[in-house]
Amino acid sequence: MYRKFVKRFLDIVISLIALPFVGLVILVFAPIIWLTDKGPVFYNATRRGMNGKTFKMFKLRSMKVNSPVLRNADGSTYSGDDDPRVTKIGRIMRKLSIDELPQILNVLIGDMSFVGPRPTLATTPYEQLDENRRKRLTVRPGITGYSQAYFRNSITQDQKVINDCHYVDHLSFSFDVKILIQTVLSVVRSRNINYQESTQKKDVAQ
Repeated sequence: MYRKFVKRFLDIVISLIALPFVGLVILVFAPIIWLTDKGPVFYNATRRGMNGKTFKMFKLRSMKVNSPVLRNADGSTYSGDDDPRVTKIGRIMRKLSIDELPQILNVLIGDMSFVGPRPTLATTPYEQLDENRRKRLTVRPGITGYSQAYFRNSITQDQKVINDCHYVDHLSFSFDVKILIQTVLSVVRSRNINYQESTQKKDVAQ
């Protein structure tokens, strides 16, 4: 009952309540982002969602315009403390996870949930994904998730996939509440914001 109906109902109600706050945050940060380097305020990233369907995920832009895409050896997006692509205001937004707030619109639309596996890049065809990576797509991706709440970006992509499968197997109202509470604690404590990896590669320009 919770997985099929209640979770989606709560997503809609909470996102509607949160929209005015999100709008206020955007009004405050939008001019600062634009004035930083005269670029777009939003970064609309293509991500893979539930059952492999792709969608546009909304974020406040935290990187400089036309920054190259850097990836860790495991294919995950690089996000180091010394990342030169991130703007000064972008570092603040990432530290507080403010750049993720526009995804509440994705929740209201139905592309995402407040809690679930973080949406991934759609670079690999759905048919070629392994069993675990398909399993994590049986639920809506979330603004936060099990890995993000307890580890943020301190673990590898493969570890995140394992954690996502654990979440799918144990999805419940109480588990979602625990993840939300832990997410707030992680943001307040500013721990594990970035995944430190010595080997990364440059892919293509954004």
